[in-house]
Amino acid sequence: MKNVTQNNAKTLGDWAYLAIEKHFYKTIKYENDVLKDQDPENLHQMRVGMRRLRSAATGFAPALELPKPAQEKKIGQIARTLGELRDLDVLMAALTDQYAPISPKKERATLEAALTTLAKHRSTIFKKIKKTLKSDRYFHFKESLNQWLKEPTYKPMAVMDIYHVLPDLLLPEVNRFFLQPGWMVGATVTPGDGGFHVELDQQKVEQALTAEGRNLHNLRKQAKRVRYQMSLFTEFYDPDYQAYLADMKMIQDTLGYIQDTEVLGATLTNVLGEKFDLVLPSLAAQLAATRYQLWQDWAPLRDRYLQPETRQGFRLTLLHPNSAIANHQQNHTAVENTTPEESLEGKTENADESDRPSETPD
Repeated sequence: MKNVTQNNAKTLGDWAYLAIEKHFYKTIKYENDVLKDQDPENLHQMRVGMRRLRSAATGFAPALELPKPAQEKKIGQIARTLGELRDLDVLMAALTDQYAPISPKKERATLEAALTTLAKHRSTIFKKIKKTLKSDRYFHFKESLNQWLKEPTYKPMAVMDIYHVLPDLLLPEVNRFFLQPGWMVGATVTPGDGGFHVELDQQKVEQALTAEGRNLHNLRKQAKRVRYQMSLFTEFYDPDYQAYLADMKMIQDTLGYIQDTEVLGATLTNVLGEKFDLVLPSLAAQLAATRYQLWQDWAPLRDRYLQPETRQGFRLTLLHPNSAIANHQQNHTAVENTTPEESLEGKTENADESDRPSETPD
């Protein structure tokens, strides 16, 4: 097979290969450090790599013939095991660093007891991760994908020019994003003009999240899918595309933080054996206040993306990749005709871009 790089990638299959290669190697890069369990950042990065690998397998499915041990469902099983521990780490860090220091003394003993129980639970989950990363299933996942990268196999659509299929790849996920019920959590339609009205006090926000929080969670997950897929193709679009991509991250983060406060409450209730708001009323009030502030952060994003103009602008942006591909290929031709010294100029500032500090938890 040819050596596929960003400089010579032209087809759907080429770009699928690059995505699988990038995220697979990022995933296994952190494997040994995860097993050492000395820095939770390694687990976070491995989980992100696995999630993005899964998104690439899903997004490029029309082009890919992946081996069975490395197909989307198998990747998802491993990612969920990593995610269980990562989610617990995030919750324990929030309790320890954010909430415990400002809790009243009468609640601290209960919080410390809860953290002790959670630490024991963490040890149990980490044993599951060690078992997974040393399992035959994980071994076959790595071996089969390594072999695929040496001798990739594709579906017939893989020969299509990437420039011509980009909208077809991106629009389905964006359409699913637009049609999520989560947009309507707490919203009512204004009679007459069909507009949306969402203005809730803290009590009504709590009621809406209790009744429809699952819909917001699903909206967050779809925003993540859109974000991961869009991030593969930033060089093919103009700055408007980057702005929509930034919105996806903001939506994912804001709704994720809301969910974190809800999961924290549910986890404490489970650990303590009774509703945590009865034994930790100050913490419960803090979490409710945090949720309400996050709801205020969410409101302008929600309102903007409920506007037909925003949605249509997003669609039109995806429909029209700019001339970056042609320019990219012309620049590559020019680079091939330069001396080695000339071709190295300007590379150092981006050399370690893939190793930048972590993003917010996914």
